[in-house]
Amino acid sequence: MSISLENKSTTEEIRNRFDGDVERFSKLDTGQQTTIDAPLAMELITQAATAHNPNAQNLLDIGCGAGNNTLKLLVHINPLNCDLVDLSEPMLKHAKERIGKVNKGTIRTFQEDFRGADLPAERYDVIIAAAVLHHLRDERDWEEAFAKIFELTAPGGSVWITDLVTHENDEVHQMMWDRYGAYLESLGGAEYRDKVFAYIDKEDSPRPVTFQLDLLRKVGFVQVDILHKNSCFAAFGAVKE
Repeated sequence: MSISLENKSTTEEIRNRFDGDVERFSKLDTGQQTTIDAPLAMELITQAATAHNPNAQNLLDIGCGAGNNTLKLLVHINPLNCDLVDLSEPMLKHAKERIGKVNKGTIRTFQEDFRGADLPAERYDVIIAAAVLHHLRDERDWEEAFAKIFELTAPGGSVWITDLVTHENDEVHQMMWDRYGAYLESLGGAEYRDKVFAYIDKEDSPRPVTFQLDLLRKVGFVQVDILHKNSCFAAFGAVKE
């Protein structure tokens, strides 16, 4: 990735891209195809959330998109009071409609960055952040976001993350990036690979899973776990006392 942080996509540019992609992101097989093992990662984070707190009542889905992860969690725990946060109003509208068909709990939507949303502290038994935190930029941005997640998590609650990640070792990172490139080529050839790499370079600024686990501990979470990792994607979580 060669674009500097200050030249990455703005929040408005990211919102505009997702506004036009609602239908694709409503289907796991197409919306998440650039993510290696997306169905498995979603299954693992929702099962882990259920295993830790089968009696959860309040859920926060950060960057909810079309609602896939919340829908998957509702298979295991229902009803849930669901607070959905996303930059895209069309995504939120579609997510609320889909979730409302199966959920017996309340649903609220917030069209904004979760850090500025009017969300109650220590409310959420489960927080999900799937394919969203890679949009954070410098280290201060990352730490403030993780501190906010800790603040919002209820005592005994947990946060579960799936995302694009980098690696601490440059050689390992390049090796994993090459593997990811080969995966993308298998889906749509070299042109598709280059297209995906171009928008990652422009829009995303991921960090190593090791960095994120350390940060979860730093902001106050007491237990962290890696559920799965394959190439440049990981699923992991943390629990609050």
